[in-house]
Amino acid sequence: MKRFYVVLFQFFALMSIAQNQPSQPAQAPFDADLQEVQGAVVHQVFFWLKNPDSLEDKAALKEGLATLRSIPEVQWLLVGEPASTLQREVVVNDWHVSELMVFQSAADQDSYQSHPLHAAFVEKYSALWEKVVVYDSRVD
Repeated sequence: MKRFYVVLFQFFALMSIAQNQPSQPAQAPFDADLQEVQGAVVHQVFFWLKNPDSLEDKAALKEGLATLRSIPEVQWLLVGEPASTLQREVVVNDWHVSELMVFQSAADQDSYQSHPLHAAFVEKYSALWEKVVVYDSRVD
C-alpha cells in the first residue's frame, strides 16, 4: 500500500514539473501520516480540444483550469499535456490537456461539482473541447 502512495506522490511531482506554469508548493496534499489519505478522491480529467493545433485554445483551457484552485475543497490541482514517453500499446496519449485533482473525500468532490466556480468554468470553456473523459478513484 505504501508503494501506491509513493507512486502517487511521484506522479504529482512529475506533473507539476511538466506544467508550463508555476507549480504548487512542494508539499503533500494531506498530513504526512499516510492514514490521512484513506478515503481521498483522485479526480482525473482528460480533454480533447476541438482545435488541437490552436495554442490559444490550449492556453485558455489551462488558464480556466487554474481558476479551479480557488475552490476550497480542491487539495491539489495539476494541469498537464501528454508526456513524451515511450509509445506502447497500453499508453493513451491522444488527449490534449489534463487535470488531476485530489479531494479529501467523496463529499468534497461532490461539493466541488456544484461549486459556482466550477459551473462558471464549464460555461466559459466548454466550447473549447469536443470530448472529456473523467476517472474518479477512491484511495484505500
